[in-house]
Amino acid sequence: MVIINVSGRARPLDNVFDVLRQRGFVEQTTGDEAIYRLFEETVTCYIGFDPTASSFHVGSLVPIMALAHMQRHGHRPVALVGGGTALVGDPSGKTEMRQMLTAQQVDENAEGLKRQLARFMSFEEGQAVLLNNAEWLTKLAYIPFLRDIGRHFSVNRMLTSESCRLRLETGLSFIEFNYVLLQAYDFLHLYRTQDCVLQMGGADQWGNIVAGIDLIRRVEQGTAHGITFPLITSSSGDKMGKTAKGAIWLDPELTLPYDYFQFWINTADADVIRFMSFFTFLPLAEIEAARNLEGFELNVAKTVLAFEATKLVHGRDEAENALRASYGLFGVRTIDPQFFVSSTIPRDPALRDAESIPTTMIDPDRLRKGIPAFKLFREVSLAKSGGEARRLIEQGGAYVNDRRIEAIDTVISDNDLNKHEILLRAGRKRYHRIRADVE
Repeated sequence: MVIINVSGRARPLDNVFDVLRQRGFVEQTTGDEAIYRLFEETVTCYIGFDPTASSFHVGSLVPIMALAHMQRHGHRPVALVGGGTALVGDPSGKTEMRQMLTAQQVDENAEGLKRQLARFMSFEEGQAVLLNNAEWLTKLAYIPFLRDIGRHFSVNRMLTSESCRLRLETGLSFIEFNYVLLQAYDFLHLYRTQDCVLQMGGADQWGNIVAGIDLIRRVEQGTAHGITFPLITSSSGDKMGKTAKGAIWLDPELTLPYDYFQFWINTADADVIRFMSFFTFLPLAEIEAARNLEGFELNVAKTVLAFEATKLVHGRDEAENALRASYGLFGVRTIDPQFFVSSTIPRDPALRDAESIPTTMIDPDRLRKGIPAFKLFREVSLAKSGGEARRLIEQGGAYVNDRRIEAIDTVISDNDLNKHEILLRAGRKRYHRIRADVE
């Protein structure tokens, strides 16, 4: 059991390694017993995040949540933004070379990631540390680096690592080949300057993590440890965070909070309990108690998952807005998530028109003239093309104000307005609102 004090931090009554294992975070370690003993004292650990985009997507949530669990159990996480390594590009898990970014792009992306990380952990009073490896990597002198660091690496061993071996078939650039040296040096630098003895990362980072541990042993005669996380996929085998519409981003400018909420609502039945363990802080006992839910009760669990996940990323207000919008659209008036007593989800939120539904303003004159339905669905991105919109209508999946569009030549006009609004729907759960101030 973990007790949260008034500051929001957990008193470390449990060994966090048990928590990570029980929630499914642990795939591989450098030694379970040694790491368990390590966590009996306060530990500084780190995870690196290369700023290859201006926002994280939900596929990045596993390492972020792992750092948050570390802090909640009294340990000290280091979130390392890879402003330096992103200039090189990690070949791990890639079949071709990553797009080279400019220093300005990397810096701008790094700022976006820093803001999002602050949603999950506190950086006040040294509870967590946020660093950018550009601070030391971009200042390295090449010849001294080769003599002091490069001499400890075996090219033969590097070529046998999974990240290099897979890329040798398609081509591995020299700059990418150096990536493992830079990440290993990061671990050494943090070991020296932050007393960091544990690196965590995705399963594809195992070789890089072991290289850093070996470098610390060779240079400092020190002992360090590593943990990797599994690649999270849905029960259907799809990569986490990828949808037909593209990636689900944590940035509200890239993925609206309502769409983010709906992503979690649409979780497959088989994934609900597992995703609750990964992507919420709800106690495991409550999650396990809900394992055999079915039907309406399972949908309640999905709603709790969506609310808790959205609250973490976008804050309580946006989570409640998305919840109200979902309730209003699907006609559900009350919810009693009896198993999830730790959830702060409102039990009976007032129904109102929520501002979080994607909305487009339309010129009233256009509506008076009428707009072909298939064109309007394409315009508001409920379909990727006019052809897809036509097929949606033909298959009975297009709705206006909850009325199915029966004919391919249907025109949407001001006659469809209800209190200056028109509600479009594609399929069961994708909505878009049209607004027009018609006199």
